[in-house]
Amino acid sequence: MERITAHYLIETPYEVAKAAMVLAGEQSSGTFVETPGETLELKQRFGAKIENIEILESVNQPAIPGPSTSFGKYHRAKISVSWSLENFGFNLPVMLSTLQGNLYEITQFTGLKLMDIDFPNSFVSHFRGPKFGIKGTRELTAVPTGRPLIGTIIKPSIGMDVETTATLVKTLLEAGIDFIKDDELMGSAANSPFDKRVNAIMKVIQNHADSTGKKVMYAFNISDEMDAMQRNYDKVVERGGTCAMISINSVGLSATKKICDRGSLAIHAHRNGWGMLNRHPLLGIEFKAYQKIWRLAGVDQIHVNGIQNKFWESDESVVRSIEACRESLNKGFEVLPVVSSGQWGGQAFETYRQTKTTDLLYMAGGGIMAHPSGPAGGVAAIQQAWQGAIQGWDMETTADHHKEFAQSVAKFGKIK
Repeated sequence: MERITAHYLIETPYEVAKAAMVLAGEQSSGTFVETPGETLELKQRFGAKIENIEILESVNQPAIPGPSTSFGKYHRAKISVSWSLENFGFNLPVMLSTLQGNLYEITQFTGLKLMDIDFPNSFVSHFRGPKFGIKGTRELTAVPTGRPLIGTIIKPSIGMDVETTATLVKTLLEAGIDFIKDDELMGSAANSPFDKRVNAIMKVIQNHADSTGKKVMYAFNISDEMDAMQRNYDKVVERGGTCAMISINSVGLSATKKICDRGSLAIHAHRNGWGMLNRHPLLGIEFKAYQKIWRLAGVDQIHVNGIQNKFWESDESVVRSIEACRESLNKGFEVLPVVSSGQWGGQAFETYRQTKTTDLLYMAGGGIMAHPSGPAGGVAAIQQAWQGAIQGWDMETTADHHKEFAQSVAKFGKIK
């Protein structure tokens, strides 16, 4: 049988090979004590295998709290472990329980991070993957190749009523925006019930599409319990919407896949909660592995943070995340990286220099909404910034040529 291989970065006070054996046994046929049913034949067929061990440095202090030991040193290593597809078939939740699951709680580890996953083609081919991805999102928004999609988030995140939100959407449409989304904090608030918000916003979007031929994509946050998510999804389809947003860490893998499998809407995957999965360098999951799981589930767009962002993540990590989304997983498995978090036009230059791609959804909330000339000026400024970046101009040259971008520099260029 073909096998799935997971690559980990680990830290252990024990001998690395023995700690790796504990991981392999605990996450397949073994447990803390030998049992009568664990025959040699069973272990050969269903047991996990250690494929590779690369010893790294040793340190004096553990990365995370662990058991008290007298060993004195904590050893770091890269290890690769594989499982037969027979162990879980095409069941993504069970696969994830196998590759992650209880191993974060195993006594032998004072650090463990899932760095990457290798899937055989037969496994990947079982899943449809993203239905729309980069190409489909461009088609739905009528944004040609050669430039990123420019998007924004409704701000304030929560608190505006339906009518005020619809008026703001109208302003953004007239400014030339490509994409708008609910904030992840907005579900069905007291003064902005989901159905009423969809009705009001889609009326504005459809009127604009009828007069201009451009139908802007709006990602409505349908995140909820499963039955309510299905109803929310149906409502967006009924009103002619093209996109739904899901807080994937909140609703879970099975619920996300269920929604993706319906196939009528592009699915915008918001990864809020990402920091608790990744922020520690020796705990959790690396984005390269994370995005592969959600691509299998079928999301079309996924957040990657942004260059010079307002959060903790380094530029190097953001660039790796964008590159991971661009790596081929299987034919048709394209996913659109969503650049966000404290973005304005000023980061376009470094984003383009480091990634050399325009296959991005470039999202700015405050960078558009708080522009000195209002949202219309904010949209224009980001469009101008990306034009300048693609032409090879620097920030100063672009500001000299474009008033709206110069206003952005004056306001946002001072903000770290």
